[in-house]
Amino acid sequence: MTINRTFFFDQVNLRLFDGKLPAKARATLEQILGYWEQNSPKADDRWLAYALGTAHHETDRTFGPIREYGRGKGKKYPPYYGRGLVQLTWNYNYKKMSPKVGIDLYKNPDLALEVRYAIPIMFIGMKEGIFTGKKFADYFNPTKEDWVNARRIINGTDKANTIAGHARKYYSAISYTTG
Repeated sequence: MTINRTFFFDQVNLRLFDGKLPAKARATLEQILGYWEQNSPKADDRWLAYALGTAHHETDRTFGPIREYGRGKGKKYPPYYGRGLVQLTWNYNYKKMSPKVGIDLYKNPDLALEVRYAIPIMFIGMKEGIFTGKKFADYFNPTKEDWVNARRIINGTDKANTIAGHARKYYSAISYTTG
């Protein structure tokens, strides 16, 4: 089964981009959906929706892997400031993620800005709890649905309600076709 792209993009365009979904964002969203279908076909769709809501916020709606605004100035983690779809930060997270995606992010942190790496970084990190120790299954499972506190997967509760709102809209856009 595949996600119904027509329904998905119609809903996302209308509900999250005010009818103006940029071509670059659409292309990255298409890659994210493809990665999901290939690597997590039986996983909980709320995980996909929450990842999309997070990337929506962390990339300022561009869905282009970006550098953290200010590049970590005044923080304790430069040069391992936030990069990518979910703002991978801290040297230990770059080290932990490197073998997961098969490249040395510690020596080459800017590789996290490439979509081909940013997508698996997002999903693997959120699924396995690499970023904060919290993971998708802690907030979305057969007995629990916590869109707000799922923010702890990435970053405490900063902007938790905003991201939860985006994620719920993405969830409502996920529909499948068969055949």
